[in-house]
Amino acid sequence: MNAQQLKNSILQMAVQGKLVPQDPNDEPASALLDRIRSEKEKLIKEGKIKKEKNPSIIFRGEDNLPYEKVGKNEPVCIADEVPFEIPESWEWARLGTVVFNHGQKQPISFFSYIDIGSIDNNNQTLNSKESFVDAESAPSRARKIVMLGDILYSTVRPYLHNMCIVNREFAHEPIASTGFAVLACHADLYNQYLFYYLMSPSFDSYANDTENSKGVAYPAINDDRLYKALIPIPPVKEQHRIIDLYLSLAPYIKEYDKAETKLSRLNAIFPDMLKKSILQQAVMGKLVPQDSNDEPASVLLEKIRAEKDALIKAGKLKKDKHESIIYRRDNSHYEKLDGVERCIDDEIPFDIPYNWCWCRLGELGDTNIGLTYKPSDKTVSVGVLVLRSSNIQEGVMDYADCVYVSCEIPEKAMIHKGDLLICARNGSRSLVGKCAIVDKDGMAFGAFMAKFMSPYNPYIKLFLDSPIFRNQLDGVKTETINQITQEMLKNQLIPIPPLCEQNRIINEVNRIVPYLAKL
Repeated sequence: MNAQQLKNSILQMAVQGKLVPQDPNDEPASALLDRIRSEKEKLIKEGKIKKEKNPSIIFRGEDNLPYEKVGKNEPVCIADEVPFEIPESWEWARLGTVVFNHGQKQPISFFSYIDIGSIDNNNQTLNSKESFVDAESAPSRARKIVMLGDILYSTVRPYLHNMCIVNREFAHEPIASTGFAVLACHADLYNQYLFYYLMSPSFDSYANDTENSKGVAYPAINDDRLYKALIPIPPVKEQHRIIDLYLSLAPYIKEYDKAETKLSRLNAIFPDMLKKSILQQAVMGKLVPQDSNDEPASVLLEKIRAEKDALIKAGKLKKDKHESIIYRRDNSHYEKLDGVERCIDDEIPFDIPYNWCWCRLGELGDTNIGLTYKPSDKTVSVGVLVLRSSNIQEGVMDYADCVYVSCEIPEKAMIHKGDLLICARNGSRSLVGKCAIVDKDGMAFGAFMAKFMSPYNPYIKLFLDSPIFRNQLDGVKTETINQITQEMLKNQLIPIPPLCEQNRIINEVNRIVPYLAKL
């Protein structure tokens, strides 16, 4: 249950006589209605209100069902119209029976104009700033006379709850828009009780029913339908007890709202946070246990260097001008780069298991950046498919949004099954670094993208998806904030597990992650 549902539930209990206990010593609501009728007769004689053509009186019959007598007509049972049962000391009445209005006037001098925009419909209060208008500039809708204590109820789009109690004086005479119903309470009917009934789910259901609220873009309830609404009337003292208790609960509802909103946010981001936590544990060597029988990562890196040397000698690979070798000595980490050894302990972000190693990403494979293609080369469906940032969705390749080119493409701009495609530049920094492993052959990739070619791409992707890489990326200072260069990518520190453990980590992540989507 969210805060609004809780508020609605309490309001509904209140207007059904279930929020506070009834007191047998209270004067019954029937006595209040008698006073209201007497007051109306007096106001009619004084010419302050018009006499009703067909006044309504609702009463309980001998069968304990509600009946209504309208004008001189015979009483009719309205049990099918009454939305719920009420306590014995309560009465039903039509809204038009218990309220009146002050009529309308055309402004003749400077006035304070109250229109729909004058109300804060989140809190149902008048805005503190008044809107002053001179008579000559008065909108045609500025007509309704307003007094202190009146309820203003917007009859246009009533579901928006543009309503309030006029609770303060104005610098100039207040005039309200004809978009409002101005409701002044008769006798000692408590205006706050009526106000909160108009906020209740029961009245909302009535006001916004398609039979009552007409129109498509701006549905509105007319005065006739509004004043025919049934209102449950408690004894006066109970009205005050209801509102006192409801208002005392309001601060707790607000606190509940804050807590519920916070919980909703946490629930929304929890799966992603949990996934990030799992990936972080994975690349720190804490997701699966180490196996002493695994060939250590140091041996794997030696094999990679030996393979590179063989390819260099065969002329199939250029020698890396800045080859990096990272190793441990005396419980510290050192890097040999360009023949110079230096301690890099201040660059190492966390400890790793004994059989893992740190290395630069460039040691594990090679990278290339994509090309920019001429508009004249692009086609709709003919030629070579060019992968772009939009083709990476939720960590996997999506080929729905495709662009093709008809020109000749060099091999370095081609991408093949198993390559890791990385978003190297984007208008949003959060999207830089998103990646996916390509599962098809023979495609190209466009500008602002990088491909990484390595047999260890499944683990490398897992690392690039982890908060560890994001933290390293956010710490890089570049002229173009939202960009990863090839040099930056190759120089990223990455923790390398033994090959067998890489496979165990990947299998465990692949086993867990599908469950997160169900949270």
